[in-house]
Amino acid sequence: MPPILSYQSSRSILSTPLDQIRGVGPRLLEKLRQMGVSSLEDALYTLPHRYEDRREIRKIAHLRPGRSEVFYGEVLAASETLTPRARKKIFEVIVSDGSGQVSLKWFRYQRNWIKSRFSPGKKGLFNGEVKRFGARPEVHHPDVDFLPDKVSLQDHLASDPLNFGRILPVYPLTEGLSQKVARKIWKDIVETYAPGLVSPIPGEILQKYRLLPLAPAVQQVHWPADQASVEDLEEGRDQGRRSIVFDEFFFLELGLALRRQGMILEQGIPFQVNHLYTKPLAEMLPFRLTAAQKRVLGEIKRDVMRPHPMNRLVQGDVGSGKTIVALMAALLAIENDTQVAVVAPTEILAEQHYLNFRPWLEALNLQVGLLSGSSSPADRRNLLEGLRAGTIHLLVGTHAVLQENVEFKRLGLGIIDEQHRFGVKQRAVLRRKGENPHILVMTATPIPRTLSLTLYGDLALSVIDELPPGRTPITTRVIAENQPKTAHDIISRELKAGRQAYIVYPLVEESEKSDLKAATEAAQQLAAEIFPQYRLGLLHGRLKTEEKETVMNAFKNHHIDILVSTTVIEVGIDVPNATVMLIEHAERFGLAQLHQLRGRVGRGEHRGHCLLIHSSRYTEEARQRLEVMVKTTDGFQIAEADLQIRGPGELMGTRQAGLPDFRVANLLRDGYLLDQAREEAFKLAEKDDFLRNPEYQELREALMDRWGDRLELATVA
Repeated sequence: MPPILSYQSSRSILSTPLDQIRGVGPRLLEKLRQMGVSSLEDALYTLPHRYEDRREIRKIAHLRPGRSEVFYGEVLAASETLTPRARKKIFEVIVSDGSGQVSLKWFRYQRNWIKSRFSPGKKGLFNGEVKRFGARPEVHHPDVDFLPDKVSLQDHLASDPLNFGRILPVYPLTEGLSQKVARKIWKDIVETYAPGLVSPIPGEILQKYRLLPLAPAVQQVHWPADQASVEDLEEGRDQGRRSIVFDEFFFLELGLALRRQGMILEQGIPFQVNHLYTKPLAEMLPFRLTAAQKRVLGEIKRDVMRPHPMNRLVQGDVGSGKTIVALMAALLAIENDTQVAVVAPTEILAEQHYLNFRPWLEALNLQVGLLSGSSSPADRRNLLEGLRAGTIHLLVGTHAVLQENVEFKRLGLGIIDEQHRFGVKQRAVLRRKGENPHILVMTATPIPRTLSLTLYGDLALSVIDELPPGRTPITTRVIAENQPKTAHDIISRELKAGRQAYIVYPLVEESEKSDLKAATEAAQQLAAEIFPQYRLGLLHGRLKTEEKETVMNAFKNHHIDILVSTTVIEVGIDVPNATVMLIEHAERFGLAQLHQLRGRVGRGEHRGHCLLIHSSRYTEEARQRLEVMVKTTDGFQIAEADLQIRGPGELMGTRQAGLPDFRVANLLRDGYLLDQAREEAFKLAEKDDFLRNPEYQELREALMDRWGDRLELATVA
């Protein structure tokens, strides 16, 4: 078929269902759908996950351990044996080509089938990863292609050019679909339809970064040229894959650039800064703001004084003082006769913000309200009336704040905490609660740079990169659950010295029943048997807000020595005299959560201790997480390690409308391409005529196709 030069005609062809493709029958269609492949576009973007170099048939004597090799040989012997240690049966075949011998081994097989297949004297081509455990090389579960009788090797190779004499793609498979069949399907689809792929990225950008147009890029990745480097292909450094990745990043960043520009162009509420409330608050605070806090507050002030809405992300490590920065920003809005909404992802976090803000606001004669799913109908009704009347200056709440019936008299500032749990759409909902209010996003979860560029590319970034004075080093230890005395001795030593301790139990179920039971029983046992001379308190999610406040205040005022808790205390509690954080079943927590919990100690003049107790059965990934916690207290290093261990999708929670779904791009591998794509996309979006010039019409259409809904780009095309 001739190349398709129009983007729209390209889109219509790519949406073709697979059942309309020649050679794809009902059974094959079901197999492909199991792999998530239901259209031509899905098929073209289902790229090989590795490659086999079949350009050369190697002599057995020259096989290289650690490499996937193709070799030719004759079966000398085949037998079933019992392994001496595991007492499991294996099937072993000895193959020779005259230069040496290789052992082929199967650990899972159908006995009758495999015995009938391998008989001495049969000749074939074999392919697999070469291993060496002794004198003879081994290949486990190799691909086998027997030669028909009286057919020479040369004739056989010539008769199957698709599978030999070239670099072969290896596709992800589903049960009942072989590589041979998969290669034939993809070869037909790529040859027939890939020439029709069109991406309207300007040619000068592709030339600048030595990238290919989309059609040849996709063709090269599926079926690499003979001279291609297998190493580059495996590492994703080949020109074809780089071009496809750049294409994915470019349209995301173009969308983010237009979102950011659109917000700058919108009319906002310019604030006057008279320090009506911020100056009295600064005088009341028992500490001085750090240079980093002052710098970030300066950036926020400059933003809110402009006639366009602020859209800023404040990122800071545990204990860096984001909460007080958010409170100062809220007071700027309130002194300009506007209201503030603070949205947190959980009731626990919302309650903690409310409890932190309330004393300061009440001291300034300002009203603060709390709205969550568990608010009583009467409280909710009074709260909503106060918001509409403007008598409530600051509202703290969960997603409940975003509901339609929550109306403000005049919303001037929206503050979103732990933004990675909210998507772009939730931000947009909050913005519609007022006349383009300023938006401040906060996260205490340090985010690797590549993730922040994809999640928050439309936001200006402020980083609080300095901890308040008086923070002391924290020693972290990993302790097995069968050695509790080690942990209890450390707690006893600190308590004798007049310090306090946290003991935390994980949230096991959403209902909080089992973690509550575990924490309650543990508190009783600790009080009765291990720390009978000390005062213990219990904090959990089922307590009412007033009860939680009572327990927290008792701990702050040292009327409690040990606070046994569920993960309620993850964020927000500041007790400088608390020096021990013991976390039970630490293997169940993610790195970000462990880091948050550890940040509750080391806030005073005495050294902090974090004790990570793990059960005897825990995964390799959990072991890696605990090792990272021992090695560093730097939040950004921990975030990078989390990205390496879990990958970006798992780290940020793709289900929560945060991280984009990339088909090909890999944030770990392709960060440098993200930087390049962002630079070019932002340059293009900043052109005065980008939204009007017909030259960019297809670019705008492609952007709407890919990201219009996800980024709420209603006015771009």
